[in-house]
Amino acid sequence: MASTTLHETEVDAAAPVAHIEHDTNTGISNTKVAMWLFLASDCLLFGGLITTFLLYKYPLCGQGPGPRDMICNGELVKGVFDIPFTSVTSFCLLASSLTMVLAVSAIERGDHHRLRIWLGATAALGAVFISGQVYEFTAFYREGLGFTTSRFSSAFYTLTGFHGIHVTVGIIMLLSMLMWSFRGKLPEHKSETVEIAGLYWHFVDVVWIVIFAVVYLIP
Repeated sequence: MASTTLHETEVDAAAPVAHIEHDTNTGISNTKVAMWLFLASDCLLFGGLITTFLLYKYPLCGQGPGPRDMICNGELVKGVFDIPFTSVTSFCLLASSLTMVLAVSAIERGDHHRLRIWLGATAALGAVFISGQVYEFTAFYREGLGFTTSRFSSAFYTLTGFHGIHVTVGIIMLLSMLMWSFRGKLPEHKSETVEIAGLYWHFVDVVWIVIFAVVYLIP
């Protein structure tokens, strides 16, 4: 009887460990490797978009407003960029990297209350960034800068819009994990799910640093 009880105890103790293990051929879980490969391919895509923007950074005269004030045929054409406003929304996005780190740390400790707080905060900061981008695009359109107005506008909207789609996908991921947590479907041994979402989110933030510098700051 004692032997049977001891055996059952050993099985129960080993059960969580079995759940924590992941399929792997490299020492890193296959899911995490797949995310790294996806991010590597995304780097190439963003690299192409950034290069295209650099080639068409300034519109030709008569093709509508550009990013900054310029002289066309002796007349001043006002630029559309509002760098202070974009800096604020960019800060919100970069601050969300910190809250994402705190969310990963919380689930690793088994602190589900703080996990939900930090996941919600990360999603909210991302939503602020997206709202700012929508406002910015609307303001640019009202000033005469549509998607097909010039080669600059096409390159600008494609690059920043594609990044905005990535942020939106990240927000959906965060809200999904928040819902799973409330339903009890995101226990500690599934912490890698939050970690992988964090990799994606940090990638989106780093890419925006490059885009913000290239598009808004470098003259």
